[in-house]
Amino acid sequence: MRISVFRKAHFNAAHRLYRADWSKEKNEQVFGLCCSPNYHGHNYDLEVRVTGEVDPETGFLIDLKVLKEIIKKHVEDRFDHKNLNLDVEDFKTMNPTAENICFVIWKILREQLDDKFELGVRLYETPRNYVEYPA
Repeated sequence: MRISVFRKAHFNAAHRLYRADWSKEKNEQVFGLCCSPNYHGHNYDLEVRVTGEVDPETGFLIDLKVLKEIIKKHVEDRFDHKNLNLDVEDFKTMNPTAENICFVIWKILREQLDDKFELGVRLYETPRNYVEYPA
């Protein structure tokens, strides 16, 4: 039986959207209030989808306690209450847009899960704005 399981998580983080190689005016034109030099924050909601075949012995696709621990250790602990631009190595050279944050989280989780699983990540930056990888 092929099925998907989902795990929700949450973290708070600050970021600034800007490109150092652009002028202040161009950054403001493209990123608006999100390029404030004093940063701004979001209460991010995360949904992780794991898809695959149910183990006939356990009845599990994946033990959700194990998935919870992976997300806590590798995502929440890494991003929660951080300034993404300053505190998270992935964003030292990458603009921490919702799209890029979602993809980085997907890569992190992909490394932690068995290849037999398909993985999807949905990241809500606000209750009305979210991104998903893969699309």
